[in-house]
Amino acid sequence: MRVHANDGLSAQAKASLTEQDFKVTTDHVPQDHLADFINKERIDVLLVRSATKVRRELIDACPGIKLIGRGGVGLDNIDVVYAKQKGIPVVNTPASSSISVAELVIAHLFGLMRSLHKANRRMPGEGRTHFKELKKEYEKGFELRGKTLGVIGFGRIGQWVAKYALGCGMNVVYTDNHATAEAIEVTIGPHTVRVPVKMVTMDELLAQSDAISLHVPSQKDGKAVLGTSELKKVKAGVVIVNTARGGSIDEDALLMAIKEGRVRGAALDVFTNEPEPRADLLNEPNLSLSPHIGAATAEAQGRVGDELVDRIVAWRSSAVVS
Repeated sequence: MRVHANDGLSAQAKASLTEQDFKVTTDHVPQDHLADFINKERIDVLLVRSATKVRRELIDACPGIKLIGRGGVGLDNIDVVYAKQKGIPVVNTPASSSISVAELVIAHLFGLMRSLHKANRRMPGEGRTHFKELKKEYEKGFELRGKTLGVIGFGRIGQWVAKYALGCGMNVVYTDNHATAEAIEVTIGPHTVRVPVKMVTMDELLAQSDAISLHVPSQKDGKAVLGTSELKKVKAGVVIVNTARGGSIDEDALLMAIKEGRVRGAALDVFTNEPEPRADLLNEPNLSLSPHIGAATAEAQGRVGDELVDRIVAWRSSAVVS
């Protein structure tokens, strides 16, 4: 049985599948050549991450596909409903990357609070000639401890972000249309403690939070979760982190809120126009930027691969039985 991982696969996962008599290829095939490759190589299982799109046109063009797998949480790049209508199961790995994304959120928060993103940009060119001036400009940072973090979307990733934030001494409030939790278990050394968290309305979260982190799927209506009206309600001086979806924040509204001083800074790991983010975002000094690397750690990719292997093997077993 042929498996093609168009956006890569961990060496361990590839070896595990090979040991179970799957033939696995991992070389990336450009989107416009992918259908021809799948049909020519008689691919049974197509695995992707975020780069490759599996739309209905590709599904229709490749009648031999029997399973589609997504290494990651979201399924925005796959026409899931259409695939299932065609009898093709779609699986993903929702639990594998939560820790990695959460750690990136906290890294960005630390950087924003101490303006590290600004200092890192200027030190190479000005560190020798304007050291004292830079020191004076960036010595008025803030601590995370004691601040309130508002988490929009309290699924697996949102709860991991809460765990790290609580460990840093932050207070956590959250809003979610589905998930609810009164407390979060935080592991400290050999001990696990339950720390209360509070569910609030969106307006309450915006008004109370010193920092906001988004963890939501793409909205069915295509509307941004944080748009002009929401950003007018935020606590003055808030910092915002988006590692969820590019459209979760209205980028025009964010730039305006920064310009007007309502938002002190923001971190973006995802962009509306990926893989070509708009230039004014990239050049905005109050933005801390990363190129969609939330789940991109060695540990996460290992877990993603292992989970995909389990799902593929289970699918094959069920297919044989049926």
